[in-house]
Amino acid sequence: MFEKILIANRGEIALRVICACKELGIRTVAVYSEADRYSLHVRFADEAVCIGPPRSSESYLNVASIISAAEITGADAIHPGYGFLAESAHFAEVCQTSQLAFIGPHPDAIRLMGDKNRARSTMAELGLPVLPGSEVIQSESEAREVAAAIGYPVMIKAAAGGGGRGMRIVKLPEELAGALQTARNEAAAAFGTPDVYIEKYITSPRHIEFQVMGDHHGKVIHLGERECTIQRRHQKLLEESPSTQIDAAMRQRLGGEVVRALQKIGYTNAGTVEFLMDENRNLFFLEMNTRIQVEHPVTEMVTGLDLVKLQIQVAAGERLPIEGETVGLRGHAIECRICAENPETFAPSAGKVTGFHVPGGTGVRVDTAAYAESVIPPFYDSLIAKLIVHGKNRAEAISRMARALEMFIVEGISTSIPIHEKIMADPDFRAGKFDTRFLARFSPNGAGGF
Repeated sequence: MFEKILIANRGEIALRVICACKELGIRTVAVYSEADRYSLHVRFADEAVCIGPPRSSESYLNVASIISAAEITGADAIHPGYGFLAESAHFAEVCQTSQLAFIGPHPDAIRLMGDKNRARSTMAELGLPVLPGSEVIQSESEAREVAAAIGYPVMIKAAAGGGGRGMRIVKLPEELAGALQTARNEAAAAFGTPDVYIEKYITSPRHIEFQVMGDHHGKVIHLGERECTIQRRHQKLLEESPSTQIDAAMRQRLGGEVVRALQKIGYTNAGTVEFLMDENRNLFFLEMNTRIQVEHPVTEMVTGLDLVKLQIQVAAGERLPIEGETVGLRGHAIECRICAENPETFAPSAGKVTGFHVPGGTGVRVDTAAYAESVIPPFYDSLIAKLIVHGKNRAEAISRMARALEMFIVEGISTSIPIHEKIMADPDFRAGKFDTRFLARFSPNGAGGF
């Protein structure tokens, strides 16, 4: 087992990794930017190293500074969390070259799944269903031929993308040229390459993903699915497990297909295979995230497993302590992402937290790095807390989430709590009737939707 792990991240996920390390008896190193000097991950780690100015490009994305911090402190492994360098094949390779264990998949797997078009082709070859689509588009004329063959509406997507950047929905042929150029420009700015591809657009989809974990001894498991349909600006806002749309037989069949596909490519550590579901409950592979997810706690709540501990143990060479290819799911869990945002416009709301109280009680968990008098800086993601609840069924989980949201106090900044309260009270949500455009009803300015 590792003796000391450096966490190449910040905020609640850095604290989450520190918690897992403490329970495993592993010392920790926090890295922080000048903006995070008084953050809780700095306080609770055994050691902390400042790696640069507030801008993430000069700190949390600065590979040289992070590797130097690991070498100076004598760390023998690095956990990247999510975001920042978590899905950087280059960073994983630099860790290996520096004789630091990277707590995540092999660089080849990260690179393969990071190219969304190659990932689609690979998963199709391995037997997973994929939407009709193209290879990388080379010209406008090719785009027109592909779109006509697939049938409108279509989605233009960045080949190296994610998070909604470099994506454009095209409903009519006359919209194609402008959307193609815009998507290419966004892709180049966000990911360093203008490569885009086209796939069929599902008008009323649901977003469902399978949590997977693989060890270095050839074993891969899945831990059920999460429903991630409720989103704004292509960003997830609420997740739950299990999905109301997946029954036991479908879970076993599709989960088994996912496991066998990942075994064939030798996948290791944590990952999430994401699908879109159409109106007929057909599932199509969307992408794979080669890291721990923001929403991993809902899976922990319904399985009783500590996914971050499993990540560390697998990276250290241990076998997955689970028989078969899955575990049973117990009850129902929901996670609400509490973001520092205006609940009407979703505009960021940085500033000082003047009052802070987290809810408690049976079945309630809060993952956060915020506290009273802490400062939410404007330089990073707006997520400030994850409120997770567990109940014996979905109805109890919704009721528990509603009361927990009412008891969650954040003063001094705006948060997304009011929008979550509206969601919990919505009769369609309670009935499980929603798609990725669900938030549009709460967002007149069009910020909602997929």
